[in-house]
Amino acid sequence: MSHDPNHTHGPSCGHTAVQHDGHVDYLVDGELHHPTPNGCVVHALAANDACTSGHECTGHDASHQHGPGCGHEPVRHGDHVDYLVDGHLHHPHGDHCDDHGPLPTA
Repeated sequence: MSHDPNHTHGPSCGHTAVQHDGHVDYLVDGELHHPTPNGCVVHALAANDACTSGHECTGHDASHQHGPGCGHEPVRHGDHVDYLVDGHLHHPHGDHCDDHGPLPTA
């Protein structure tokens, strides 16, 4: 879902709300948008490229492949893209998903 500059983020705006650094941001085209009185500010997640090959993937079948159109919301994370699955970030890595930490929905 693209973002209209006149759009106001809120509980029914259509964007996924996530908890980030003690406040609520909204996922828009993979970016975290934080509403302010002067418009949105784009927030970034701290980089995490840890390999967690023993991570038990919950929230999807083990054969699921993350990528554009996979059904999970993309989230820019450092220099790569992760996918939001059941409140945490999955990163496709070879034959497994890495767990790149929590990003709970609000």
